[in-house]
Parts: sequence; C-alpha cells; structure tokens
Amino acid sequence: MKREIRLPLTVQGRLDRALADALGLGRAAVKRAFQLGDVRVGGRRARASDIAVPGANIEVELELPAGPPAPEPDAPLRVLLEHSRLLVTDKPAGVAVHPLAPGEGGTLANAVVARYPECAGASPDPREGGAVQRLDVGTSGCVVFARDREAWEEIHAALRARSVEKIYLALVQGRLAAGGVLSVPLAQRGGKAIAAPDDVAAERLAAKGASVRPAETHYEIRRAFERFTLLEVRIVTGVMHQIRAHLAYLGHPVVGDAHYGGASPTPEGLARPFLHAARVALDAPGGGRIEAESPLPPDLQQVLAQLG
Repeated sequence: MKREIRLPLTVQGRLDRALADALGLGRAAVKRAFQLGDVRVGGRRARASDIAVPGANIEVELELPAGPPAPEPDAPLRVLLEHSRLLVTDKPAGVAVHPLAPGEGGTLANAVVARYPECAGASPDPREGGAVQRLDVGTSGCVVFARDREAWEEIHAALRARSVEKIYLALVQGRLAAGGVLSVPLAQRGGKAIAAPDDVAAERLAAKGASVRPAETHYEIRRAFERFTLLEVRIVTGVMHQIRAHLAYLGHPVVGDAHYGGASPTPEGLARPFLHAARVALDAPGGGRIEAESPLPPDLQQVLAQLG
C-alpha cells in the first residue's frame, strides 16, 4: 500500500518516529518499511535515523497489516504445559514464533491457534497469536502463549517487572574459568545488538539512531570441554539477541552463531547456534507459580556426545 504524506511544520526528532505519528500507525509497521528501503524523501531512500524535516514530502510503501496466524492443524506442536490462561510450547529450531507478513505460514503460532483458537485474540498485535515472548529462529525451547488478553497483559507486566525466570543452555567458544554477570547495555542497530560498555559508546550509538537498553545476563558453568564450555544462562532483561551479543562481547560467542561469532570453529553436525530455552517459570494469571522445562533437542545432545 503506497502512501504520500507531508510532515507537519512543527515536526522534530527522528524521521521514523515523526512518520509513525503523521500516519497514525504503530512503530513496527514504519520500522518494517525502513528495513525494506520503502521510505523515500524527495525521491531518495531515507533511513529511520534521519532527522525529520518540517514540511517534507514522504513516499512510503507499507505492508498490509498481518491478521491472526492462519490455523495449521497438521503442523506439529508440542505443549510442555497447559494452563487455563496460558500455554508453554516447545519451539523447534528453524521455526519462527509468529508470522511477520500477511499469509505467512509455518510458524509456531500457526500451529498454536489451530489447537487453541482463543490465543488468536489474546495479543494486541493479532499476528503474534498470543505469544508473549520471542525466540530467534535458530533457538529452540520454551515459548509462552496467553489464552486471553488479560493474561497476556499480566504476563507482559511480569516480564517488565523481571519476575519471569528464563533459563537457557548455551555452548560457547573457549573455556571459562568461572561464571559471572554481564550488565553491559545493548543497542539495537541494523537487526543486531551492539554492546555499549560506557557512556561514550552509548552516546555514539544513540547519535546514529540506535536505541540503547539495559541488559543483564547471568551465566554459570555446567560443563567444560577442551575448546568449548556449556553454560547455564539466566536473563533478567529481554533485549533482542541479548545472550548472543553479551557472550560475544565476553569473548566467548555461542557456538554455531555466525552472526556474532564469525568463522569460529563449530563441532561437526551443528547447523545452528547452540542455544536452547530450557526452562521458564512465572506467576500464572489468577495465582500460583508455574514452571515448564524443555529437554535438550537431539541435535544438541549429539554435539555434546561428540565432544565427550
């Protein structure tokens, strides 16, 4: 859907925010247009971080809003925990949590709404199908879905309050001597999380339009190998790519993570990052503490067996 709009004469700040306000749209739709290169000012492709010019003519191509995920009853689905207000599902590696575009299928949400149709109306963004968290496509393990809007809001409030426990298993490059805590802020830029270890770095990234957020990652050694270390990781915050970016900043990137680990050595047979959401625990809407665990998938078990 192509739109042309003139920015108000009173506009100021970043172009993406100004455009979203002028169009009366959520930031996600406008962000997607910038990512696809579909925003032009004076015929030239614009960046989200450009400064908005009062009265500027903007041409933008917007994707049609994605509705609820289409039910796919034949898609595999493993439910780790079923509660009257929520579900904890086991996401396989290689599967997205929910669609990003209209008509997209093959996601975890497509399978969920086929069995639990009430999830389709639980999240404010219909395309999420009730999902209250996301995992990267290459990451496996626990994903929580709400079954009604109030439950979705309560779980999101718990995430913001940092009362949801999220435990991961990660195999990293090199040998660590001890566990620890990383609290380096992370900036989101170009689909990647970038460490901002000091005020100078944070200001430099912010000047380029990056959003700098607090991030806290705890890690403990589960098992040490000759060239790798298996870690148990607990994240307090939920920044995009937080574990992958923090461990890479530490100098021990997740094994198999080409995005953050470069051309680091990878055990034979590993075709994705060795990162698994092994456990989630939270206060359920209506009361009571619940927890669910996802066993390590066969492909990751084979890697550990190979390492001895």
